[in-house]
Amino acid sequence: MRAFLDRLRRDVDGDVLDDPASRALYAADASNYRHVPRVVVRPRTTDAVAAAVGIAAEHRVPITSRGAGTSVAGNACGTGLVLDFSRYLTAFEVSGDRAFAQPGAVLDRINSAAGDHVFGPDPSTHSRCTIGGMIGNNACGAHSIRWGKTSENVANLRVLTVDGRTFDTTSPPPLALPGHDPAWFPSLSRRVSGYALDAPTLTQQLVGTEGTCVVVLGAELKLVRRPERRVLVVLGFPDTYEAADQVTQIEDALAVEGLNESLVRAVRSRPELPDGRSWLFVEVEDRPERIARLSKHSMVVHDAAHQRALWRIREDGAGLATRMADGSEAWSGWEDAAVPPQRLGAYLREFDELLTGHGRRGVTYGHYGEGCLHVRIDFDLAGGYREFLQDAADLVVRHGGSLSGEHGDGQARSELLGRMYPPAAIKAFQQFKHAFDPSNLLNPGRIVEPLKLDDDLRILVAPPTIPARAEFASDTRRCVGVGKCLNTKGGVMCPSYRVTKEEKHSTRGRAHLLFEMLAGDVIKDGWRSAEVAEALDLCLGCKGCKRDCPVDVDMASYKAEFLHEHYKGRVRPRSHYAMGWLPTWLRYRLVNRLTARFGRFAGLTPQRELPRPVTPLTRRFRPLGEGEPVLLFPDTFTNFFEPGIGLDAATVLAHLGNRVELPSANVCCGLTWHSTGQLGKAREVVERTARALHPWTSRGVPVIGLEPSCTAFLRAEAPKLSGDPAVHALAEATRTFAEHVAPRLPDGEGERDAVVQTHCHQYAELGFGPDRAAMVKAGLKPKVVEGCCGLAGNFGFERGHYDVSIACAEQDLLPSLRADEDALVVADGFSCRTQIRHTTEREPVHLASVLADRLGLR
Repeated sequence: MRAFLDRLRRDVDGDVLDDPASRALYAADASNYRHVPRVVVRPRTTDAVAAAVGIAAEHRVPITSRGAGTSVAGNACGTGLVLDFSRYLTAFEVSGDRAFAQPGAVLDRINSAAGDHVFGPDPSTHSRCTIGGMIGNNACGAHSIRWGKTSENVANLRVLTVDGRTFDTTSPPPLALPGHDPAWFPSLSRRVSGYALDAPTLTQQLVGTEGTCVVVLGAELKLVRRPERRVLVVLGFPDTYEAADQVTQIEDALAVEGLNESLVRAVRSRPELPDGRSWLFVEVEDRPERIARLSKHSMVVHDAAHQRALWRIREDGAGLATRMADGSEAWSGWEDAAVPPQRLGAYLREFDELLTGHGRRGVTYGHYGEGCLHVRIDFDLAGGYREFLQDAADLVVRHGGSLSGEHGDGQARSELLGRMYPPAAIKAFQQFKHAFDPSNLLNPGRIVEPLKLDDDLRILVAPPTIPARAEFASDTRRCVGVGKCLNTKGGVMCPSYRVTKEEKHSTRGRAHLLFEMLAGDVIKDGWRSAEVAEALDLCLGCKGCKRDCPVDVDMASYKAEFLHEHYKGRVRPRSHYAMGWLPTWLRYRLVNRLTARFGRFAGLTPQRELPRPVTPLTRRFRPLGEGEPVLLFPDTFTNFFEPGIGLDAATVLAHLGNRVELPSANVCCGLTWHSTGQLGKAREVVERTARALHPWTSRGVPVIGLEPSCTAFLRAEAPKLSGDPAVHALAEATRTFAEHVAPRLPDGEGERDAVVQTHCHQYAELGFGPDRAAMVKAGLKPKVVEGCCGLAGNFGFERGHYDVSIACAEQDLLPSLRADEDALVVADGFSCRTQIRHTTEREPVHLASVLADRLGLR
């Protein structure tokens, strides 16, 4: 093996990664399975691919091709050499109705460049899935009812065999390919199980072979004309069976998707839907009224933004469905069966009976127009898994269906192919693979000579040598690998990944490393792991993942817990003492006295000037106003750095009919200690604050927060940190400034553009609706920047983070400010304002100051 690795490093142009962290990161895809690779290679050229494959073949090392790593059936993780095409082999070019793409090219990027055309197949992972991955499992997506599977949209493949041959599939060398009997194959559009020996061309036969026959080096894609108009019709039904029974009545649609109330209930903010407990989303180009008549409860949606909000429910299904209503885990494994559409209603009824018979529950949704059903099931992976899958396979075969409708067989279903196909077909599949890969080195154990479906399952119970709270293992398993964090546009997560493009800096990568840390066989040092610490070092703690991740992975909280355990009984980095204990240094005026030397002492970057504290709000404030009492929370940043914001807020609150008070005791939410992993001290601080404020919170007096990070912490994080009733009372009483004032504001006049940088914690925990309402009433036209400022509390001040911090600002914030130089800049977060002042000549303002000015109170 050492000779193998040395050859790879010498002869392959690319990254050759065999360190524990890299092997751990690639040990899983989006399936239930785990295979730790021996080495990962990220080739820079197709020649490097050929070199790596040749060396692996010489050393008889299995080879797995990998794109975005979103395979749900276990198609993209292996024990030998993993070829990651997504890092460098991402080029493509578009020419008319054709695109020529390397295997790592991302679907959305191709479609963005295709003008009036589009690549028809569009799986829900379209923002990050690669063309090579789509070819591997014959991806389909919502619009395949119109444009077909990937196999019908690929004109030619450039492929490599293990023995070093490179050829185009439109002009292949002589191959000993088997014949087939058409009777072997069920007649339905969504059949991707097994090999497509009945397809008319070799290109189509090789699409969907899951990397078991050839390595794809490039593809010529057929593009279709993009529809000029899309109208979404939403039909409501009393149950999923009635919805399924209607699909054969729908003709000439672009998409026919089904989902039920269990999935919709998992959505954080549910868009308006027609009455019902199950819905069909039908997309058409024209005449939507003919579809709307199919249900007594329907809705026709023309607005593109409204359509996107509705489609997001469906696209996030694979993530949303991973938790049942009671919070228990749900798994893939039988998530992709397809039957003829006219059999879907009957199949669903029997499938639900099968679930009940096995004592299981499932969240169903899918491509109902083509009879393809997706479902996550609350399996007990330690028992009963095999028996259920065998019975489910027999059921789908009785209905003339396919074990897989688009995800492929992988390890989850390959062992079941003998229940779908006769022995002669299974033998022909073996002959087909042997014609390309006689040594069985390409993704072995899938489709041909399959691995057992209940081996290698990614189950984790944290070993006693790594103490953790009981639910932490479940938290690390919350990430199911669908990879929405690999999306580099839209939302907030994950800022550092968007800069580095390294898997270890994605939310998924960090979650997988934490899982492997608890497993203990690759990442061996437990909570002291240097690999995990390195990956989490560039986590900004922005909490964007808690909002944008379909399964609410909260990496900021996981990082805090890791740091707590990692440094238990050890000396911490100096920045933890400096920034974590910042409220204490400010209270005793030590920062002001030591400002010139504080940065060097504290392990902070010399490239930033520290803000200078001023006379605090608590020394300037006097109670004012009459009417309903409110308590203004003097957070550390407002109190010591920008007390004028607190005075403006108090003036506005008083003007709107409140008696504004400030606590006499020193208070702090504890956020700075929490974000640096000093959880015991954070708990102590927030409990002391909550008890000091209990005379107000016990009477139901609203506590008004001005700093979004502190407000979000009091409301969402503090109750998880402490069971003290006073802490929970404080969480219930806490309001954002905008939540309190927006309903009370009078309508203003005029309209001025405002670029608004929403604090990431507000984005994740609090929402922007009340802020928008307040700004509109004040005569502003808000343009919201959807991205992290990059400073993120202590992160941007710490030594070694400056370049990433600035690069994060360059993703969304700074381009937005340059594009609108005359607009007012609104940023409620102290970190956001600090970053804007550091990187521009603009002077950002807090909403409280905006309203004080617009109401004529300044």
